[in-house]
Amino acid sequence: MSIALIGASGAAGSRILKELSDRGHAITAIARHPEKIADLPNVTARRGDVLDKAGLVELLRGHDTVVSSVHFTASDPHILIDAVKAAGVKRYLVVGGAGSLEVKPGIRLIDTPDFPEAYKAEAGGGAAFLDLLRQEQDLDWTFLSPSLQFLPGERTGKFRLGKDELLSTEKGSVISFEDYAVALVDEIENPAHRRQRFTVGY
Repeated sequence: MSIALIGASGAAGSRILKELSDRGHAITAIARHPEKIADLPNVTARRGDVLDKAGLVELLRGHDTVVSSVHFTASDPHILIDAVKAAGVKRYLVVGGAGSLEVKPGIRLIDTPDFPEAYKAEAGGGAAFLDLLRQEQDLDWTFLSPSLQFLPGERTGKFRLGKDELLSTEKGSVISFEDYAVALVDEIENPAHRRQRFTVGY
């Protein structure tokens, strides 16, 4: 598959890039600093700015799928969504956040008393992005929320999937960047959550 990955040098993006490369996809890896993108098979590194809609349209055109793995406080969901649509790409996957997941019916993680103030802006941006996608009529989108702790770790290939509820065990709510990448690329290859949000955790 021909896939454009925005944010290919980041913590999650670099793991997604490796998973896509390992599975033989052709990837246009986009980052503000392309020299930071890993040199992997089937990867073409390109410079791109998430706030430059016209530039993004040119980079995204001709791909089967777009994945964006960018900080919500450093990007604009309207620009990203509009660029994907203007480029004529129908399938769009977003590396989401955990803040909009529910800890109990109707109660989002971001709205709980103990949610750290330092993460509220980023979590709120992710929730706003999801709300915008849910109003979208033209895109075949998917928003994948990680668990509360989203950390470097191992690629085990063993995890659980959920929908809108935060996944957790007695060890807490955790997913590695590596296993998150497996879940995302699985969804690209075998779509099971079209026009939906889902989540992954141990």
